[in-house]
Amino acid sequence: MPLDDFPIRCEVPVLWGDMDAFGHVNNTVFFKYFEVARIAYFDRIGYQALMADEGLGPILAETSCRFRRPLAHPDTVVVGARVSEVGEDRFTMQYRIWSVGQDTTAGIGEGLIVSYDYRGNKRVPLPASIRDAIAALEA
Repeated sequence: MPLDDFPIRCEVPVLWGDMDAFGHVNNTVFFKYFEVARIAYFDRIGYQALMADEGLGPILAETSCRFRRPLAHPDTVVVGARVSEVGEDRFTMQYRIWSVGQDTTAGIGEGLIVSYDYRGNKRVPLPASIRDAIAALEA
């Protein structure tokens, strides 16, 4: 499967209610699929726990999607997430949506995640523990 190089992979059913009047999954739902994988990634690297303990967490600064194939119910997608670049106070995530029913990529995307102090309402350097956890997960 082309998701072998994505350390996080989440299986998500395509729901009937995700489709729009044109008979395919609405484009906004692709971003929800990305979110499923992004949150799973954050859980895996300990970002959710850090947020609860210290108020330091991720904030989505920008996101994009390239729609490759329309999706429809019934189907299942596998959504992959990985980090492609790490900076001082941010990292870039890449996503891929794989349609099991079509056996092909339905969408690819990217998100810029910034390290944020929710108590102080400001951008902060990426915590060393998160940087290390990303490196370990991506190794």
